[in-house]
Amino acid sequence: MGSATICSAINEGKNTFSLEFFPPKSEKAAEQLLITSQELRELNPDFVSITYGAGGTTRETTFKYAEHLKNDFDYKVMPHLTCVGHSREEILAILNRYSASNIKTIMALRGDPPLGETNFSPHPEGFKFASELVDFIDNQKLDFEIGVGGYPEKHPEAPSIEQDIDNLEKKVAAGADFITTQLFYNNDHYFEFVKRCRSKKIECPIIPGLMIPNNLERVERFCAFCNAEFPKALKALMKAANNDREALKKIGVEWTFNQIKTLIENGAPGIHLYILNQSEMALLLYKKLKEENILNR
Repeated sequence: MGSATICSAINEGKNTFSLEFFPPKSEKAAEQLLITSQELRELNPDFVSITYGAGGTTRETTFKYAEHLKNDFDYKVMPHLTCVGHSREEILAILNRYSASNIKTIMALRGDPPLGETNFSPHPEGFKFASELVDFIDNQKLDFEIGVGGYPEKHPEAPSIEQDIDNLEKKVAAGADFITTQLFYNNDHYFEFVKRCRSKKIECPIIPGLMIPNNLERVERFCAFCNAEFPKALKALMKAANNDREALKKIGVEWTFNQIKTLIENGAPGIHLYILNQSEMALLLYKKLKEENILNR
């Protein structure tokens, strides 16, 4: 790893605060991404990530907007990179492009199958597992800091939480520097996950990933997709709000604020916020975190 890494910030005692974007699929969505990027500059995130579409479908747009976020908004950028649909040669070309653009942190993931497919099929000249991708990146000697994904409530395809953490251990052993988790709404899952990881001698930082809940159907859909618990108390609050937008904003910010407060007080190294390319909720949440002096940054 080079200097000024995510891990170095954490090791200095800083609580990192980071955001996730996704590549736009239309001109309107592109305009929204750029507006959001500008509005969130005042939060001074320690880094921002940008996702990679199912089946590697956003290869060029991920690279394009990673450069936008870095060059136009001065963000430290962590693009996602997946195994899906790419040979080793193609992945090396992507890594070289990022390195040439002085983007030095990569989120290495196996990735989801292309739309319409249910099973992951590796490229014949590519990688079957994220651990293989991590090892490949690490062995290129391009000085990348490597993040990987973790699943506090188990990856949906894993037969057990124990086997899922065994797979995570392989990713860390292959060269991963830190873990960012899938979203969760019950902190108990994160704390149990960290405990299990530490028992397996996974000692790297484990950054919790959160999404502010402000739309009942969306939260239900994401929880089902991610195999994440939708707490009864949160569901009841959102149902009672009955599509009142202001009430839902207040509920979402308060719930996530309380999650973050408890996470940080109990040793979480930072927070990674899934924002769906929208700024309003993140700005409201961060204002409350600053007022209460929750983050050490």
